[in-house]
Amino acid sequence: MTAALRTITPTAILRLILGWGVFIALQFMGSLLAPPVPTPLLVTALLVIIAVILICAFGVVTEAEHLANRLGDPYGSLVLTISICLIEVILIAAVLLGPGDHATIARDSVMAVSMIILNAVIGLCLLVGGLRHGALTHNRTGVSNYLVMIVVFAALAFALPALIGTPDGAYEIWQEIPIIVVTVGTYVFFLYRQMGPQAHEFTEAAPVGPASAGASSTAGTTQPSLTEAADQSESRPPEAAGRAGDAPHGIVEILSTHRVEIALRLVLLVATVLPIVLLSHDMAKLLDDGLGRLGAPVALSGVVIAMIVFLPETLTSLRAAWNGEIQRVSNLCHGAQVSTVGLTIPTVLVIGMLTDQQIVLAESPINLALLAITLLVSIIGFAGKRVTAVQGAAHLIIFVVFGLALFA
Repeated sequence: MTAALRTITPTAILRLILGWGVFIALQFMGSLLAPPVPTPLLVTALLVIIAVILICAFGVVTEAEHLANRLGDPYGSLVLTISICLIEVILIAAVLLGPGDHATIARDSVMAVSMIILNAVIGLCLLVGGLRHGALTHNRTGVSNYLVMIVVFAALAFALPALIGTPDGAYEIWQEIPIIVVTVGTYVFFLYRQMGPQAHEFTEAAPVGPASAGASSTAGTTQPSLTEAADQSESRPPEAAGRAGDAPHGIVEILSTHRVEIALRLVLLVATVLPIVLLSHDMAKLLDDGLGRLGAPVALSGVVIAMIVFLPETLTSLRAAWNGEIQRVSNLCHGAQVSTVGLTIPTVLVIGMLTDQQIVLAESPINLALLAITLLVSIIGFAGKRVTAVQGAAHLIIFVVFGLALFA
């Protein structure tokens, strides 16, 4: 118990005090921050909020990495992915249940998140990892599972409503129920396979070492290349990588042995993430005011909010890329995308049904085209044995075009 309590460090406590303290202070300043806010106060408040969010984000990264090291992948990656996704769902639900008409909030938020995760974050990770380590080997079977789920969920969320739904791009009530059941059921089945029988397919395909940085220097030795190592890793049976039946028992043993530490770190992670989301609400109001004065599109504020909410996962992914852990990058990014669409869309549809609100999901042609290009580039890039910095640059180009499309 004493060793477990050491997880609550003075730095973690200071982050909590800072995050929650600033949030409480902003509630007392509500009248001062009501639009239109004087420009000096607007800029100051935005800088303070963003700084506090960044500090809390680093705290989330710290706890998530400790949990990942304790639990191992894919369980460690799932902790951060699911927690961030659930908070995103809560954030969208809070907007839906608030005043005003927000028929497209789920569509706009999930599309922004998709472009950020699949292009900005993965693009940066491939660029950083590729420049530092060269071509990196990933577990193609695991990544393929992610991409298959992303393609199906994206089609159900953004394309199908325009083809079979109402003229506004929303599902009919009788269509929503099977879509919800199929999406949630498939997502739960995917999680079961990922955490159980197929857990070994979401681990690193080959260790990162000197071979990844300079394979040519070992050309005359009998050491296998990264490509050969990947072939051996992918071709070996589950028993060699960790028996399918052993994974659940292993995680149960870890949870039993370190239950107090894991519980405390989970509480710290959630308690540190919540101020990020709560402060994002205040930041959204200030951004809307500031962007309105600049004449920028209002949709830009949604992109900024999405980037802030997913900042902890972005930082964790970049650190994994820096260490050459490309499969962990996939677990975090592709896993976040699957969770976001697999949980957010059904939840929003349920809220719409219960509150008698229309949920418009059909996307614009330009965003559908960009999403299709993104998925095509992802499938082609990760179909190979290794990924490179060039592929990262391609994803970043798509994200830049998405940013330009916001102003079109």
